[in-house]
Amino acid sequence: MAELTFTYGTMAAGKSTLALQLCWQLRQGRSDVALWTFGDRSATGMVTSRIGIEAEAEAVAPGADLSESVQRLFERGVRILVIDEVQFASPEQVDVLARLVDDHDVDVHAFGLSSDFLLNIFPGSARLFAIADWAHELPLTSSCWCGRRGRCNARVVNGVVARAGDQFFYGDVAAGEVHYQVLCRTHYRLGQLAPAN
Repeated sequence: MAELTFTYGTMAAGKSTLALQLCWQLRQGRSDVALWTFGDRSATGMVTSRIGIEAEAEAVAPGADLSESVQRLFERGVRILVIDEVQFASPEQVDVLARLVDDHDVDVHAFGLSSDFLLNIFPGSARLFAIADWAHELPLTSSCWCGRRGRCNARVVNGVVARAGDQFFYGDVAAGEVHYQVLCRTHYRLGQLAPAN
């Protein structure tokens, strides 16, 4: 029986790494596994992990009509679909993924963030929470600089925690004038990125 699963976590919790590992394991001895991404940090048709592993994937544009992508799955006889960066999918695209499971018996394993830098749930993630057969938070979590569990994906612009801006920001922004830092709730609220001097 096919299922729609959603595995989520904060930035740097290992979502892409786990998606790549699952895809690699499933592809051992079978050829009916596909890999998609809704917006990888590489900005190409790849799923990449910060620990250095990667694999080619079909890049799917957030909000795009999935008809052609789904047709390619059927033509290839795909029975398992692994997806990274699913938070960028629209609710309508998530509904298409659910129909792949319900109507075509394709297992869909989706990986992504639950909430954005303002602590609002992404629309695609909200839809997955509502309709996935199960949603599972990664047991590995990122820590705040203080050692507490990191729950908040803070967008840092010129050294300050951003409190406004577009929800969607694609590509790897690990350093520079715009980057992300995982913080605990307290230090996110205070906007404190490091210990006070």
